[in-house]
Amino acid sequence: MNVLLDKFKEVIYSILPITVIVLILNFTFVPLGLPMLIRLLAGAFIIIIGLTIFLMGVDLGVTPVGKLMGSSLAKSNKVSIIAIAGLLLGFIVSIAEPDLQILAGQVDAVTAGVISKWLLVVVVSAGIGLLLATGLLRILFNIPLYKTLMVLYIIIFVLALFSSSPIFLGIAFDASGATTGALTVPFVMALALGISVMKKDSKASEKDSFGLVGIVSAGAIIAVLFMSTFVRKGELSGILEKSSYQTDSILAPFMNKLPVVALESAVALLPLLVIFIIFQKISFKLKKRHFVDVMKGFIYAFIGLTLFLTGVNAGFMDVGKLVGYKISAFGNAPLLIAIGFALGLVTILAEPAVHVLTHQIEDVTSGYVNRKLVMLALAIGVGAAVALSMLRIVVPGVKLWHYLLPGYVISIILSFYTPKLFVGIAFDSGGVASGPMTATFILAFAQGAADAVTGADVLVDGFGMIAMVAMTPLIALQTLGLIYKTRSRKGGLTKDG
Repeated sequence: MNVLLDKFKEVIYSILPITVIVLILNFTFVPLGLPMLIRLLAGAFIIIIGLTIFLMGVDLGVTPVGKLMGSSLAKSNKVSIIAIAGLLLGFIVSIAEPDLQILAGQVDAVTAGVISKWLLVVVVSAGIGLLLATGLLRILFNIPLYKTLMVLYIIIFVLALFSSSPIFLGIAFDASGATTGALTVPFVMALALGISVMKKDSKASEKDSFGLVGIVSAGAIIAVLFMSTFVRKGELSGILEKSSYQTDSILAPFMNKLPVVALESAVALLPLLVIFIIFQKISFKLKKRHFVDVMKGFIYAFIGLTLFLTGVNAGFMDVGKLVGYKISAFGNAPLLIAIGFALGLVTILAEPAVHVLTHQIEDVTSGYVNRKLVMLALAIGVGAAVALSMLRIVVPGVKLWHYLLPGYVISIILSFYTPKLFVGIAFDSGGVASGPMTATFILAFAQGAADAVTGADVLVDGFGMIAMVAMTPLIALQTLGLIYKTRSRKGGLTKDG
């Protein structure tokens, strides 16, 4: 009960800031109307309950399974088994990731099915599986993370040059952020930890506990850009569906979303549950008490994820579209950019995967890397990302690649000078920062803003938000690493920097 209460308090502090900001906007610049206001408050309540239960479930079920899986693969000591297992696990986990399902559905809707939902899901999942296998082999063969990332992003930028449409650039980087969501991140990080702890070198083990999420997220970008070189669709334009955020209904959106989200959550967790049961029979051999605890964890994760995504989709997402549309309609660009920064600053606090990552950072480094400082750096980075995205919407000449190219070049350069532990933390943070709240509320805010701005395109300018949110933490966290490097020489953390 104490653990549950602690998580409840943590979630309360995470959800309240963005709720308060939207309430302030309601009573100042953008009155939402009573039905939408009630939906916001109901969504916040459901999110708080759901996220608390989900995080409990992750601790009891998903994370232990990932660690056990990683240890079992490492003990096998067979490269072929680890590679095949990584490929299959990455594909299964990604294809069931709710965030990816949400993004793919939005792409399908605004392109009128030209880029179909399941084509995007399958292509991205294949890329995730391939890069998960690559990342696991990197850990085993002690290949430096920064060299691996440099090669991957060179491949990404080469593919970007041959992409058939600038639209695919935003979708590719958005898919990278969306696929590393509330389910994938805890599992992938636990898998990395399970394999890395088998190393005799404790310093190498500490560094290799991070970075796998960053490598995996690159797989989504490569897969979509590779697909774009073959799929020549010409110029596409998107149309935002307004019916959802113009309805006066309060209960209907929640009732409509609940069964859909419950099915998505079940599909997301079922493959992992089946894999756990199979490995329990042939490898894990957990005692009954521990087995029951893990099963309880999966049940909690299912209930929590269902409630969380229902609250986000039926409450926060529609509010995000409406707020973005109404603020943009004022024609006040500085106001839109400032509100975008504030929303990005507080939205990152509500991401469930961020809590998983920051706790693991503090645990692995024995408290040396303070999770509150990591959260602060992430918040500033994401706030800047949303603000820059709003600037891109209101200034037609500013393109997504104007941000991404220099941003990733700076990130790669920093990786040569930043302590290598922070390189892994930074690239993992880029993935986890773009989770359910970003894929729904912030992306919806951007789409609503793009829909109201004359000359902006919902598909071109509305997407790319997740890409920005995934990039800025790379710079923010590596900068934090440089600060740690100059202020402390604690053994192992900075000697390799």
